[in-house]
Amino acid sequence: MTTKTAAANAGNLIITGVVLMLLGDLLFALNDAMGKWLVASFAVGQVLVIRSVGAFIVLGPMILRQGPMALFRVEQKGLQFIRVFMATVDVALFYAAVAYLPLADVMTFYMAGPIYIAALSHFFLGEKIGWRRWLAVLIGFAGVVIALRPSTAMLSLPSLFGLAGSLAFALSLVMSRYLRSTSDTTLVTWQTIAALVTGIVLSGGHWQPATLVDWSGMLLLGIVASCAHLLITRSLKLAPASLLAPLQYTLLLWAIVLGFLFFNDIPDTQIIVGAAIIVVAGLFIFHRKNLKETVPTEAVPRDGH
Repeated sequence: MTTKTAAANAGNLIITGVVLMLLGDLLFALNDAMGKWLVASFAVGQVLVIRSVGAFIVLGPMILRQGPMALFRVEQKGLQFIRVFMATVDVALFYAAVAYLPLADVMTFYMAGPIYIAALSHFFLGEKIGWRRWLAVLIGFAGVVIALRPSTAMLSLPSLFGLAGSLAFALSLVMSRYLRSTSDTTLVTWQTIAALVTGIVLSGGHWQPATLVDWSGMLLLGIVASCAHLLITRSLKLAPASLLAPLQYTLLLWAIVLGFLFFNDIPDTQIIVGAAIIVVAGLFIFHRKNLKETVPTEAVPRDGH
């Protein structure tokens, strides 16, 4: 393989990673809106349990395809455990936060994720970030603050849930990037099992009767969430975390659309201005990234999951 061909293949990998991240973010935005609707009527633990069952509708065939025993043949078990723990904390705290705060407030906390990821990737993954991209990330976060206009509820305990959850989310993404030789199926399966166990513990004494529509919504939540996790996990194996992190800002754009469709929230001028700043900052970061600094093809697992 010539150098030119290798560079082209590497470029294709990184573009695929970007597309998968964008699609995963769309599904996560849908997951967030559905989750807020469900936790308004049901305990977080109950939602986590049924959500996890729904996730196995997607994961089940993938587990059978790669073989159940492959779930136990993983690298660096200590880091795997920490990643699963962080992913579980992220999900539980997010639902706990949106049960008491407006979705926009919680999304504000999670929009800080790209800043965490860029910093962590710089120091722990060796993905160097130039000062221009650092500045663009900060400007993008400023746009988030302008668009979402945090309320006075930010000083409450639920707001701390949102802050801690966003940090856990960023850490889980960085570790997904570090553990990219582990199959996507294995990574998402273990975090789903952890969420199921956590849900069972939290739902003790808080289980409520539900209609068929409610049960279906919770199962669908699991299907959407597992697909989102699979897409983002795969994207982190194909492109640097520092490049993909700013794409999380697209969650804001989807939040505006879904907020209008499901909660009849109409964006005002301040939201539109903030969204524009975020998009411009994200595009600048993408432009500045050298596409030659990609993951080698051989670093991507061959299992296809």
